[in-house]
Amino acid sequence: SAVKSPVNNLVLVNYSCYICIFYVFCFSIQISHDEQYIVCTCGPKVNILQINTGKILHSIEQDDQEDITSFSLSPDDEMLVTASRALLLKQWDWKQEKCTRLWRAIHNVPVASMTFDCTSTLLATGGCDGSIKLWDVVKQYCTHNLRRSSGVVHLVEFHPDISRLQLFSSSVDCGIRIWDLRTSKCICVLESHYSAATALAFSPDGQTLISSGRDKICSVWDLEKKAVKRTVPVYEAVEGVVLLPGTSDFSQMGVKGEGLHFVTAGSKGVLRVWDSSSARCVFTRMLPDAPALKTGGRFRPAQSDAPSAHATVQQTEPGMVNHWACFSLLIKFVGYNDDILDVKFLGKDDTHIVVATNSSQLKVFELATNSCQILYGHTDTVLSIDVFRKGSMFASCAKDNSLRLWKMDLKSGHVHCVAQGSRHSNAVGSVACSRLKKAFLVSGSQDCTIKFVTLFSIIFSSVVLSLPHMFLKDVNSMTIFPNDKLLASGSQDRSAKLWSLADMSLLGVFRGHSRGVWCVQFSPVDQVLAKASADGSIKIWIIQDFSCLKVSYTYMFKELFSFSALVCLYFSLSFSSCKDVTEVELAEEQAKQEDQVLKQQELSDLLHEKKYVKALGVAISLNQPHTALRVIREIRQQEDGIQELEKTLLKLRQDQKESLLRYCVVWNTNSRSCLDAQAVLQVLLTHLSPEEILQYQATRTHLEALIPYTERHMQRIGRLLQASMFLDYMWQKMRITENFHPRVSLQMQTI
Repeated sequence: SAVKSPVNNLVLVNYSCYICIFYVFCFSIQISHDEQYIVCTCGPKVNILQINTGKILHSIEQDDQEDITSFSLSPDDEMLVTASRALLLKQWDWKQEKCTRLWRAIHNVPVASMTFDCTSTLLATGGCDGSIKLWDVVKQYCTHNLRRSSGVVHLVEFHPDISRLQLFSSSVDCGIRIWDLRTSKCICVLESHYSAATALAFSPDGQTLISSGRDKICSVWDLEKKAVKRTVPVYEAVEGVVLLPGTSDFSQMGVKGEGLHFVTAGSKGVLRVWDSSSARCVFTRMLPDAPALKTGGRFRPAQSDAPSAHATVQQTEPGMVNHWACFSLLIKFVGYNDDILDVKFLGKDDTHIVVATNSSQLKVFELATNSCQILYGHTDTVLSIDVFRKGSMFASCAKDNSLRLWKMDLKSGHVHCVAQGSRHSNAVGSVACSRLKKAFLVSGSQDCTIKFVTLFSIIFSSVVLSLPHMFLKDVNSMTIFPNDKLLASGSQDRSAKLWSLADMSLLGVFRGHSRGVWCVQFSPVDQVLAKASADGSIKIWIIQDFSCLKVSYTYMFKELFSFSALVCLYFSLSFSSCKDVTEVELAEEQAKQEDQVLKQQELSDLLHEKKYVKALGVAISLNQPHTALRVIREIRQQEDGIQELEKTLLKLRQDQKESLLRYCVVWNTNSRSCLDAQAVLQVLLTHLSPEEILQYQATRTHLEALIPYTERHMQRIGRLLQASMFLDYMWQKMRITENFHPRVSLQMQTI
């Protein structure tokens, strides 16, 4: 059976007249208050997905390309705040894809968690340094600095009753701290878990708290007495917990009475409903596993798989939506797929694609809605797939030495396994299906053999080709001629072979590559064979005389797609409008890199020649704030640096000045570069009129971001000035004392 995937988070929404649950694997998500959008992270980006279509509507990306460590969407859906590894917090108008405010997080290390209160006016951030900070997002200042947590604060949550002014936090010391925001003190530490608490859920009256942890228990707390009312053994590491709403009828799940019931999800990939008063599990929804089938010597029909409507997802996938009444699957979203090893079109009119990724599961995507099915069955990485002519049935092979045959219901789109089996002694690296009708399939393996399998009412019988020893190394790829009479195979022994399927005889060998052949493909219109090798070349061969054509294949064939280091060829009459743009993209990328190198060299030459205007223009054209800062510092280090900086900046174009103003916002957040930012601002604000400055894009936002940091720098400089005056005062006093105390005078002379 397949390894179950752990569920890492739960989110409750009321979606389209249903009470629904989102459960996610590995990544955190948030749902907008209007229940139309999902917010999730992807490296330095935040993606906004539309729930009913699964499409990405907006993609908010960090300017500094730093990964986002945490984010939070305000309850009123107006604000989205992100924290990055650059220790900056950004407030976004996510509907307009626009950053409205930027400020420094003050944390010494990245922010690990954050949340809004129910009024959308307070934001709490928990850092990896054990500190918690509260921000007034309306008045734009830090209101609290809470420092008693031990280790990473990976969970912060406001009490739903805002009048209590309480904040709950969890860190690696396994305790749940309750903070009184009136006094900024920790009033209590709830200790019950033996691992860090992973999720908190409050009862509607705010008197009961349910916490979950990876110690395989959930704790039910009485918040008035600050004590555990009941410990619920869950027997799995729990990552998410939500309460069932008391206003709905869940009798189908065995929920009876008016007590608190909650749902847990965790490492076993199972959804469970618990009665908090009795600590009893009243309902379980098992997520599907691979069919419990044994691979024998012959192929045979597969037993009925678990319904795909309840299919689970891999850890790399964002989430699913389940209907509360019986946890029937409504929609599933899939994110990161890891390496793509093979992909084929599926269904009538190519409505779906089936994808083999770097896992033991297959993924079937519906192109119109982006919804996905996860196909369980193989127990090791799936290496290759091929589809029969009408697109309703396909075969897959994997490292587990097995083949599987799958069939799709053209009405519902549901795919299920209809047969499986294996007689290969090593990983099956390639599979090819007959082209004219569902008659047979051929598999190639790392055991250096090819097997011919015939289909009779989904009962398989397999025949090994009569010349298995013709292969010196692994069989990597195979393809069948459109008339089902010829088979071509590519091997790691750097050759390709042509076989007659009528009598299993070898017709000839194609040589000429210096490394293994990873893909072979017949043309649908000509009697030629294309083969791609790991040596980076693609060669076209005439199958009649085994001679190599010296022509460009793009004029003869319809399509070329390449994945990673392997080059795969797909030919289809229905996609004749496609064209290969790989070389164009590579050429453009190479041209960009060469242009970057040339500009960097030009910048160094301009700085050496003290041509600061051109140097600053080059730095701005490269969109490199750090390089522009280097030019500014070079100018300010000159003897007449102030005059030179003023003369240089005033010669810039308006768009270049606008870019500098944007850079100053980032420079001003760091005490090391704030003086350079202030020097640039002094020139711009002195010599440009307010009307001219307001014409710049997002000027108001930039100036609002500059004000709080400028005030802090002024306060810091003021404190330094006071300290220096105190030192001067002490020195004067010591000089006066010297006249009356010769011993002190002698000591001072010695110093």
